[in-house]
Amino acid sequence: MTRTVLVTGGAGYVGSHCCKAFRDAGWNVVVFDNFSRGWHDFVQFGEAFEGDLLNADDLDAAFAKYKPDAVAHFAALAYVGESVEKPGMYYENNTMGTVRLLDAMAKAGVDKIIFSSTCATYGVPEKMPMTEDLPQNPINPYGMSKLFVEKVLDDYEVAHGIRSVKLRYFNAAGASPDGEVGERHEPETHLIPLCIEGVLNDTFKLTVFGDDFDTRDGTCIRDYIHVMDLADAHLKALDYLDKGGKSDAFNLGTGTGTTVMEIVQAVERVTGKPVPRSIGPRRAGDPPALVASAEKAERILGWKPTQSDVNSVIETAYAWHKKEIARKAATAE
Repeated sequence: MTRTVLVTGGAGYVGSHCCKAFRDAGWNVVVFDNFSRGWHDFVQFGEAFEGDLLNADDLDAAFAKYKPDAVAHFAALAYVGESVEKPGMYYENNTMGTVRLLDAMAKAGVDKIIFSSTCATYGVPEKMPMTEDLPQNPINPYGMSKLFVEKVLDDYEVAHGIRSVKLRYFNAAGASPDGEVGERHEPETHLIPLCIEGVLNDTFKLTVFGDDFDTRDGTCIRDYIHVMDLADAHLKALDYLDKGGKSDAFNLGTGTGTTVMEIVQAVERVTGKPVPRSIGPRRAGDPPALVASAEKAERILGWKPTQSDVNSVIETAYAWHKKEIARKAATAE
């Protein structure tokens, strides 16, 4: 019997890649999205239901129509700077939106949810690599809005028996190798797409935020994980819950840190073109390094990244962004 997963935010970057993985594994996929920051052309792997998390009627209608067996929850605002400027918007959309979703799940008798969380719930980590038992002390409203959801999920399990897997991402990157979907944000704030913008756009210059950190070359170290490896982790988490697995939280990263300048140099190596850049001041709250320990995900979910070497990440991203330029040019004609 075909199982159905309702994917909130399935028209976004990570959500769309996960829809692809779910569909390819035999799940019936339904995308629930308000398209405020998602893309209609990313809905390729299942049916779309346009609705808003903050509208209980929309949620009830989707659950009544599709009767999903599980939910994968990606719908969220995700710009750290914007969250500092507009915290209320983040707490309403990310936290209260999830409360509305969980109320609809409880009403419909759906008892399994995969939650797209973030390493931002940890704040500045006490040790490296980062394990799931570290204190969670977010330093911005975005991270706090996600941490609140993690706590809400625990409470809804007690009250309504809804089991959850919380997946704390590190730096999602890359694109589907077949070019069906990729990374598209407006505005774009992620390092690899900005480096590629510098390669493809003669008028763009990358700003490196600080070169005086206590790292091997003075720039921040981050853990870059290919979006298709993330999708595989979500699929394994969905299967884990579907087979009766208990609620848990997992870090999703490679365990390997790469500096900003190493990413810049890798983009130059893959593309054969220079990345114009300048050094700017540090951004407030940027930790020197964020690197995951993914040992728990491997041990319990059987997940291990296989596509996240830096060259593969950049090659797929570069192919996608060249395709995006062609798409924009065709749209402008």
